[in-house]
Amino acid sequence: MGDSSIGVVVPAAELQGDEALEEAEAEAEEKELMCPICMQMIKDAFLTACGHSFCYMCIVTHLQNKSDCPCCSHFLTPSQLFPNFLLDKLLKKTSARQLSKAASPVEQFRQSLEQGCEVSVKELDSLLSLLAEKKRKLEQEEAERNMQILLDFLHCLRKQKANELNEVQNDLVYVKEDLNAVERRRIELYRARERYSVKLKASDDPVRMRSRTSSMERIVGPACNSCTTKGGMTSVNMQYKKNEGKVHINPLGSQIKDATFSGPTSQQISQSGMAVTRKKRVHAQFNELQEFYLQKRRQLVNHLETHETKDKTNITREGYSLALEDFQSVLSTFTRYSRLRVIAELKHGDLFNSANIVSSIEFDRDDELFATAGVSRRIKVFDFSSVVNEPTDVHCPVVEMATRSKLSCLSWNKFTKNHIASSDYDGIVTIWDVSTRQSVMEYEEHEKRAWSVDFSRTEPSMLVSGSDDCKVKVWCTNQEASVLNIDMKANICCVKYNPDSSKFVAVGSADHHIHYYDLRNTCHPLYVFSGHKKTVSYVKFLSSNELASASTDSTLRLWDVKKNLPVRTFRGHTNEKNFVGLTVNSEFLSCGSETNEVFVYHKAISKQATSHKFGSPDVEDDNEEELGSYFISAVCWKSDSPTMLAANSRGTIKVMVLAA
Repeated sequence: MGDSSIGVVVPAAELQGDEALEEAEAEAEEKELMCPICMQMIKDAFLTACGHSFCYMCIVTHLQNKSDCPCCSHFLTPSQLFPNFLLDKLLKKTSARQLSKAASPVEQFRQSLEQGCEVSVKELDSLLSLLAEKKRKLEQEEAERNMQILLDFLHCLRKQKANELNEVQNDLVYVKEDLNAVERRRIELYRARERYSVKLKASDDPVRMRSRTSSMERIVGPACNSCTTKGGMTSVNMQYKKNEGKVHINPLGSQIKDATFSGPTSQQISQSGMAVTRKKRVHAQFNELQEFYLQKRRQLVNHLETHETKDKTNITREGYSLALEDFQSVLSTFTRYSRLRVIAELKHGDLFNSANIVSSIEFDRDDELFATAGVSRRIKVFDFSSVVNEPTDVHCPVVEMATRSKLSCLSWNKFTKNHIASSDYDGIVTIWDVSTRQSVMEYEEHEKRAWSVDFSRTEPSMLVSGSDDCKVKVWCTNQEASVLNIDMKANICCVKYNPDSSKFVAVGSADHHIHYYDLRNTCHPLYVFSGHKKTVSYVKFLSSNELASASTDSTLRLWDVKKNLPVRTFRGHTNEKNFVGLTVNSEFLSCGSETNEVFVYHKAISKQATSHKFGSPDVEDDNEEELGSYFISAVCWKSDSPTMLAANSRGTIKVMVLAA
């Protein structure tokens, strides 16, 4: 028994050894059939006079550079190459054998049948039954997989739609709560108005009764004495009297009726028309307003759930939630205005100077004066009330100061009314005294154009500047040199202090980012706001936590500085190559456009609230191509009022106000 078991094992070992030997011989044979040049299986074998075989293209290419055999260096020319038909036949067989080895069992079986392999009917029936069973099994597995995929999709869809339904139901709850709150508030306002009206009538009744009595006496006269009385009341007090089914109107009653029931006044008609207009604005921006409302409501609920606030008196006022109050404020502000109305216009440039681009325009501390600067190398200061109230064709500046270079930016000191800072194309930052028309301090550390300068609102002696030399410098008016320097990797286009702290500065640069620095540690920025696709040209603060930025990617963006998050993106204007200005107040953002238009956006709505296109006063002298080359170059709000200044590259400055 043991011998037989050994006899079974030994032939198997011998078979494995034979297979390994055959594989080794096959590999050696394949190596012999490789081209010595490309080290691949020979294609189109050609034999040289010295007895070596190569691919035809390989040996021809080699002989174009050298005249020898790659194997033995024997002298060789193209005329000494001959087709190797025997090797080609051997190569084809080898290739077929390799293909058969690499082929799948099914492919091998198919090839065997094609080559005339004899198979009996019984064997074919057995194979067919196996194939049918295999096919059924594969189809079953495929159907199960497809069904599982469909089931997973439907589960995912149901979950998504359930979440959406839950969100919609929650939104409906918010809307119903707010509807009830608004209805209660409306009824309270109506009742308050009624109480006020009754109070007014009560206070005016003695006077009205005396005047009415004297009027009645003058109208009725002596005839009143002959009127019969009934129950102590005179018949003349009756306005209507029924007689045989007809209604007779007493002359006295007619006069009283005419005086009491007059039609709607022009003021009421105007208010009604304004309400209709504001409703149209709501419907025009309904989706944006809806998104803002739901965002505010959801944020409030999330805040309550996060902090588990049980006492809601801190977040409500008169039945209103804070979210509803915020939304009502936005809705009221947004629908109040529909256009920019021009109330004054002046020319900044000189008649004999074609370089009139206004690069910067800024109001002073008290909004009484505004200064302009640009490529004309002059700072001009105008009295705002004079520009608005005096209807003259030419407004002269109250102060004018000449500079050595073109100016890029201005910044008034918010404490010292007569001090203003400028940055210019030579990289010089200058502080001017408007009252003496002289420079107080000059800083010349920047090596290239200084694009931006800004005075701190909390520290009157501190200012910051940014330049094309990739440096941000902080200055103190009490020192001649910079007190802090920040080296960056890209050109600096704009700098701005946080309005509530001189320790934080926002920097916009050509690297498409806004870098927010804590000046107490400038090794790394506190935050980096990313999203713009091109150079950041302006940064402005709406509040200590809200930062707006403009870029030559034709967008404005709003950022939450406290949470380090993007809030909203504003699109509509065109800005791809020029600096077109940016100004903000607590509610609105405004910028220029390369279409020579001023755009105004509400901070809660990504689409424009209104716009105004600058026209040319000299239309006859300008063709359309020249008009199309002008762009808005500077804008500035007058604090939190609806009034703003805007200037274009032609030197035209307009005073505009948001209007209904």
